[in-house]
Amino acid sequence: MAELMVRDGTWTFDGDAVRIVPGRERGVHKLRQDLGEFTVPLAALAGIALEPGRKGGRLRLRLREGADPLLQVTGGGLSDEANPYRLTVDAGRVEVAEYFVDTVRQALMLEQIPDGPADRYLLPGPSVPLSAAGVDGVATFDGERVHLEWRWNTSETKRDRGPRNFTLGALEAVEWRAAAGLESGYLRFRPRGATERLKPEHDPNSIELWGFKKESGTTALLAAAVAARLPHPSAGTGKSLPTAAPAAPLTSSAPLTPAAPLAPAAPRASAAAPAEDHDALLRRLRELGELHRDGILTEEEFTATKAAVLRRFHTGG
Repeated sequence: MAELMVRDGTWTFDGDAVRIVPGRERGVHKLRQDLGEFTVPLAALAGIALEPGRKGGRLRLRLREGADPLLQVTGGGLSDEANPYRLTVDAGRVEVAEYFVDTVRQALMLEQIPDGPADRYLLPGPSVPLSAAGVDGVATFDGERVHLEWRWNTSETKRDRGPRNFTLGALEAVEWRAAAGLESGYLRFRPRGATERLKPEHDPNSIELWGFKKESGTTALLAAAVAARLPHPSAGTGKSLPTAAPAAPLTSSAPLTPAAPLAPAAPRASAAAPAEDHDALLRRLRELGELHRDGILTEEEFTATKAAVLRRFHTGG
């Protein structure tokens, strides 16, 4: 098992999933704290990278397109600070972060996890019930119904329509967009068969958002909770999301470039290798990682032994 504990949060990898626990100190975005602890299965991952910085670095998970309802519904609109798949690494923990990256990459390679789009959500989405406030209204979702209540400053168009209620079966989609420049953002619920597209301030199915304030970040979580319970975007198409689409975006001022592997990538396992040998070798690799982390194996011993195990994996024993 690999574990990285920093002020920004704690990430733990047990070989099957990454458990993410956000930090509780000041400076940790409210959206991440509201989302709370959650688990990312290995099958949902497309990659991991450690981006160097002046004082430590940033660890990032890259998810497969369509695997997470939060990333799917926000479409890359989350700020870097709000992104739950980003972890600021303190200078004294960089080596631990490098080991964490290496461990996850080895598991992705050995389990032959595809990095292409997923045809279903592999994460359940935020817990419900949820309530989220925008500029001119408040949305609540109990897992089955969405309710919109307007504030005093809403437009006459919305006020005339009164409070809005939607069952999941009545919705075709939920949309979330952050404000950009002078353009308002919105949390929009799109009923089935609806064709009219009004501006957020006049749309009775939308709550208007101004900027991405910490107080309004819960609107993204509510949108993700609804999206997780609606049909997946690939449903009914007979195929997964197009591979040309960008992988679940992780917004950053710098491009996401994987760090150089700490160990050479091993070839894929031979199809002739027995299943029991495959499992035994995977267990052996994880045991070696724990021995190295605990200081029982030196770096040289760990590298040599791991290489020998990977050669056996490639040859099928």
